[in-house]
Amino acid sequence: MATSAPWRVNAQPIMPARPVPTAPGDYDVYPVHDIGPGLIGLTHDAIAAVIAGHSRVVIDGYPGVLWDEFRLRLDAALVALNIRATWTRAEALLKPQAELDALIAPFLGGDDPIFGTRFTGELSDFFVDAGVLSVGDPAAAQQVRIHCGCGAALCGWADDPDCLLLYVDVPKNEIQLRARAGTGCVLGATKTDDAKHAYKRCYFVDWIAANKHKAALLARLDGYIDEQRPDEIALIRGDTLRSALTDLARSCFRVRPWFEAGPWGGQWMKSRFGQLSRTPPNYAWSFEFIAPENGLMMASDGVALEASFDLLMFHDRAAVLGDFAERFGDEFPIRFDFLDTFDGGNLSVQCHPRPEYIRRHFGERITQDETYYILDSGPRAQVYLGFREGIDPAVFRAELERSFAEATPIDVEKFVNVAPARKHDLFLIPNGTIHCSGRDSLVLEISATPYIFTFKMYDWMRLDLDGRPRPLNFARAFENLYFERAGSRANDELISKQRVIAQGTGWQTVHCPTHAHHFYDVHRLEFEGAVDVETRGSPHVLSLVEGATVWVESGGARRRYSFAETFTIPAAAGRYRLISDGAPVKVIKAFIKPASEWVEGSVL
Repeated sequence: MATSAPWRVNAQPIMPARPVPTAPGDYDVYPVHDIGPGLIGLTHDAIAAVIAGHSRVVIDGYPGVLWDEFRLRLDAALVALNIRATWTRAEALLKPQAELDALIAPFLGGDDPIFGTRFTGELSDFFVDAGVLSVGDPAAAQQVRIHCGCGAALCGWADDPDCLLLYVDVPKNEIQLRARAGTGCVLGATKTDDAKHAYKRCYFVDWIAANKHKAALLARLDGYIDEQRPDEIALIRGDTLRSALTDLARSCFRVRPWFEAGPWGGQWMKSRFGQLSRTPPNYAWSFEFIAPENGLMMASDGVALEASFDLLMFHDRAAVLGDFAERFGDEFPIRFDFLDTFDGGNLSVQCHPRPEYIRRHFGERITQDETYYILDSGPRAQVYLGFREGIDPAVFRAELERSFAEATPIDVEKFVNVAPARKHDLFLIPNGTIHCSGRDSLVLEISATPYIFTFKMYDWMRLDLDGRPRPLNFARAFENLYFERAGSRANDELISKQRVIAQGTGWQTVHCPTHAHHFYDVHRLEFEGAVDVETRGSPHVLSLVEGATVWVESGGARRRYSFAETFTIPAAAGRYRLISDGAPVKVIKAFIKPASEWVEGSVL
């Protein structure tokens, strides 16, 4: 399929229906988990065949699905089977636009271009009461009556065991690309929204409500549909999906990464990841494992289907999170992503909110405590981290505001501490710490999962890729900064002091201690041959940071991962084995600290 289509804007191609495996050692953009033969159907004909023989069908789904296109193609497939369908649309039962606007307004942050607060309602709040109770007499249908659209299961039919219940999903990266194309992605909108405002609406409102609804339906689904290719749709039966999720929650998995260009982006990933499009000017980010937005790819007979990662959490969070399931609920707490500044530029000078601030203002349970693990670096690479000794906060803020008002640069190093960045260094960025990565680094960002709560103070006089100024957040930043993290204290507290904590013949474990405010810790496993690791009640998120490939044996599965690929071992696996391909390798491992080591207030 072409890299662009009328419903999306991006130089990256749509995920292919039949991904071609990469060679060992080559980074795979489309990692699939084979679930056996004959289990994934392709095209609307497969859905029509499942519908055949049913008199009532509910097809629910996620905001962002192209419902008109979906109904048109599925109806044609049903007609080809001599099945006449009567359709009703869930969106026809939405509340009037004025009521919807009033419902969501408290959660959209007013004029703030980026931030709102998490929606506290339910998907049913978007619909009139009559839509929740009934959608008419099913006996009026000629052969099959289909109620279709986001929230369709609210009609009550889905409670009838004779009613077929299907769910249509679309990956969140594709939702954003559809928003850029003006094809719409928010529930109940009567006009196309600005893509950035639409993302804010999705993050704080639509996705919150839709995720709760999807979680409630998962155990009852008869089928799950991946709609990211509207003209080449994929279907898996509900029991098959749940069985595959059970296996993944006890073995190992890798989510599908996705990539974005940015104003400071670099060339490292573009030059090394062969499946990436050469068209974008750079790649700034790779979403290696950001649980709210990535998906899991399953394959059968070479045909792939992507399911949102949150389905795994809804299905069996206890297996994934182990001892921490009650504390984190359905939210996987650790994320991995790449920041590429090779032949690019510095990131914006920024900080992240303190725990109480992010809860009170944005409704999040944990804050954006980060670390920078340097996967690769140039000879002049550096990290801006903490303040210089003795700076005056009032003078610093005045300089920032003057720069913004007059479009003049400032000397950042007059205020911000700078440290050289070398391969395998770990820099600690607890909430409230001023920081940014400098140019010529490939940063593996290991962090708590929240991922949009960045308060930018200075952006080196750059515009974004659309030619517009990037939003700055002086007021929020200065409400959260710790100015005492400065000088020698910053170097002592914010640069991890690595040490060997265990070793044997051909292996050693290096502890890369995190800050007291981090609820997760980091080890590096260095070995030639094999090492056995116990999960000890926590999921482990890992990445091969040196070496070509590593094998993983976990929960009866055996999979091979390549350099820079991120993979995860659920807590329920208990133990796993890492095996090198005959050469020394290094694997970074992040895991949740025992609760007794958490700083009070860092995690609800």
